[in-house]
Amino acid sequence: MEKSITPKQIKATNKQLIYNYIYEAGKVSQQDIAYALRLSRPTVASNLTELEAGGLIFRNGQQESEFIGRKAVGYSIVADYRVAIGVEVRSRDVKILGVDLYGRGRDCVTLEIPYSNEERYFKSVSESIQRYIFAHGFRNEQLLGIGFAMQGLVSSDGTTVLYGAILSNTGLKVDAFSKYLPYPCVFIHDPEGAALTELWHSPNLSNAMYISLSDHLGGAMITNGLVRAGKHGHNATFEHIQVLPDGKMCYCGRRGCLETICSLRALIGDDSAEDFFKALHRGGAEEKKRWDSYLDSLALMLNMLHLVRDVDLVLGGHLAQYLREEDINDLYDRMRELSPFSDADDYLVLSKMPKHNITIGAALLFIRVFLEDIDLKEMPEIRM
Repeated sequence: MEKSITPKQIKATNKQLIYNYIYEAGKVSQQDIAYALRLSRPTVASNLTELEAGGLIFRNGQQESEFIGRKAVGYSIVADYRVAIGVEVRSRDVKILGVDLYGRGRDCVTLEIPYSNEERYFKSVSESIQRYIFAHGFRNEQLLGIGFAMQGLVSSDGTTVLYGAILSNTGLKVDAFSKYLPYPCVFIHDPEGAALTELWHSPNLSNAMYISLSDHLGGAMITNGLVRAGKHGHNATFEHIQVLPDGKMCYCGRRGCLETICSLRALIGDDSAEDFFKALHRGGAEEKKRWDSYLDSLALMLNMLHLVRDVDLVLGGHLAQYLREEDINDLYDRMRELSPFSDADDYLVLSKMPKHNITIGAALLFIRVFLEDIDLKEMPEIRM
């Protein structure tokens, strides 16, 4: 016997549809909502009243309408009705960023708190997050949760670091932080956070490989518009493909991994990326030599990945903001010499969000779930 849909469920569905339509439109009138969603004017009006009374939307001046007559009231969502916090945990510092319902970050703060597997570290970071929340006037009921972007592989439920060789924190549980914070908390692998941000800003990106060219090399697999962690949780960990058995030591304990030749650190060491590229663009001979060698290594890796998976390769991470069109063309030339196929130059894509992408992505875990159900009272289990 089929279950019938109750009036309460229909009302909730209509409310969700109306909210989502306003969210996508940015600003829209009652008449346009009724026309677009094929709902009666009284139904739209009552839902708008409830949404406005609940603080989810507000009257945003007047709206041009296709209907004849006086201009109608325009409605927009309250972007900070709910916010989430993204925290990027790194060896030398911590980044904290609030994100609104449109995925917009506000006032990124970087704190020099060196990582340590000690209680004082977890308490210090948690207290810094609390101070950030207080300083920005976020109320407890406004906070959806806190996403921690970790330099390591994370369990599917976001509770545990499965492999944390960079920070030596394999086995770390999220409650090391959450016991000091009265909000839902989850971990996410940092390149997967960056890939989530990329998907947010490029919703038509369906199948791709996200490549994070930062201090450490990393990546994420995007399949059918979703970030996929893989059977054992280490999809797209191409940074540990060994290409030079006698090469430099990788943090994984093996020599000559792609991490040792294609990470940003492999290019500049402990120097400043900004200083390196300023010198390079001024014609510095030493910088030019290092850059050419690095592009050879990068082309080798990108060609390898493209041969394995014939999809767009999204170049992100800290290095992305310094890549120029001539660098991309140069990479195509170098890859063409390595590949047996004469593919069109159309698969290297610069990230649309090279700045704060990891931190924003950690927060988007919560924003994405909230937008799927605006009546959300408790956060469900977060899964990639």
